[in-house]
Amino acid sequence: MVLAIINSLFTDNVKLLKTDASKTAYQGVAIAITTIIIATGLVCYFEKGSLSLEGIWAAQKNNIALWMLNFVPFVFGIWGQHSNSLIAHQAGAMIVDQTQELRTKADNLEKQTAYVSTHDRLTDLPNRALFYDRVERAIISTLSSDNPHRRLSILLIEIENFKDIYDTLGRNSSDLILKQISTRLQGVSLERDVVAKIDGNVFGVLLSEIYKEKKAEEFAQQIQKTLESSFIVDRLNVAIHPNVGIVHFPEHGEDVDTLVQRAGVALHIAQKSNKGYALYDSSFDKHTPLRLTLISELRHAIEREGLELFYQPQVSIKTGGICGVEALLRWNHPVHGFVPPDEIIPMAERNRMIKPLTQWVLRRAFRDCANWHKQGLPIKISVNLSAKDLHDPELPDLISGVAVAAGIKPEWIMLEITEGSVMSEPENALVIIQRLHEMGYRFSIDDFGTGYSSLAYLKKLPLTEIKIDKSFVMDILTSENDAAIVKATVNLGHNLGLMVTAEGVENKETMTRLMDYGCDVAQGFFLSKPLSVENFNQWVHESNWKIASHEPHGDHSSPP
Repeated sequence: MVLAIINSLFTDNVKLLKTDASKTAYQGVAIAITTIIIATGLVCYFEKGSLSLEGIWAAQKNNIALWMLNFVPFVFGIWGQHSNSLIAHQAGAMIVDQTQELRTKADNLEKQTAYVSTHDRLTDLPNRALFYDRVERAIISTLSSDNPHRRLSILLIEIENFKDIYDTLGRNSSDLILKQISTRLQGVSLERDVVAKIDGNVFGVLLSEIYKEKKAEEFAQQIQKTLESSFIVDRLNVAIHPNVGIVHFPEHGEDVDTLVQRAGVALHIAQKSNKGYALYDSSFDKHTPLRLTLISELRHAIEREGLELFYQPQVSIKTGGICGVEALLRWNHPVHGFVPPDEIIPMAERNRMIKPLTQWVLRRAFRDCANWHKQGLPIKISVNLSAKDLHDPELPDLISGVAVAAGIKPEWIMLEITEGSVMSEPENALVIIQRLHEMGYRFSIDDFGTGYSSLAYLKKLPLTEIKIDKSFVMDILTSENDAAIVKATVNLGHNLGLMVTAEGVENKETMTRLMDYGCDVAQGFFLSKPLSVENFNQWVHESNWKIASHEPHGDHSSPP
């Protein structure tokens, strides 16, 4: 298209040059004719004394000089046409040369444009578009191969600490590191392999001839070893932390989009792995079509009362009285069946539905609590709060409004938080927790011992209770380590003036051991599985466990 426009422009320029040359020739002929007319008139006037047709004809007939002058227009015309041809020839030759030069430049420009559109400008590696094309070609080649054991693998490499490097060193130095990374990746790869820069700090490698399943994982280890030595930038030694996600064709997908997407899933898992690399497994994938459907339907379930709260009883180990329940979220999907809470909460947090979900749980739990107290059952309810809840400055006002509407008192409620939810943004979380504490609500640390807590922050929390995670409690009869952890946690809680609840109590022997340790409250399947509100009401009247007249309150010198 560009060359066609150039050729058209040069053709028009040739015509213009020829026209200009012809104009000059015509002007010369006109001047010569004018000169003949003037010369003939002067000869006639000097010879006859006046101008007349007879005198002009006589001058032309008898004057030899005028004869010679009459040939001048023809000479000008012939010379003008000759000059016209010369100029046109020279112009044409010049235009041909320029056309060829511009055609060459246009070809180079088109090639450069095509190259830039398929390569990363910084590292000169193939970009995402070209990488996808190479993978598609490799898939076709693999499918047409006579070797049934031939496969191809895709590896995605991400620099985990690149943002810290960028924030510290700036763009130019970060770009230099990316260039060095690309050079090292090309060095460790074979010539037939494709190394590409997929995104800002994400690289891709296509291993097109893989016959051993472990080859890709071995290559991932080579990549980590290649990148583990420091990079020199501005006289600084900079260490990077690469993670690698791996997929195989055809096991993990039959097209390039699926393979790269699942390599990204494996890359996310690799970030949490001690190895720094991970091979994709279907259990990793949190973005299946089913989950997209659940995300949409979770919103409808919240709005249309499609969720339920189940309650698991808590019993005083000393007295055997029912002193409380923990509210547990349940979603029994009409098509997909039971959806675990461990999936519901992260799904709600990722998709900005945690606030309406928390509001729904609070309204239902507070309503049930109010109904039990109206029936003369002095039961406290433990309600779990997520990390996102503790970072919402409107949470205290939301809880206050729901409590007033339900007609409950703050001392009937225990708000359960995890160590991780506090430690993610401790300063903001402490502000929210302190506001709720001043309103009369009590707090419990759930799954104590499983997080990465800081005692410096925990001691600042206005806690009433700590709950020992069931992973420690369930094996205290067979594991000395777990028994020591549980006993030490009970002592720690009591020394801090806190009530201690043990989760995961599965049998009478565990209950007896916890009593020996001085633990205050038990919760688990030995007492009861989580129950719907209707089934819980029935269980209260039929079980051997009776409602406690006074719940444990942390006075551990004389437990209730």
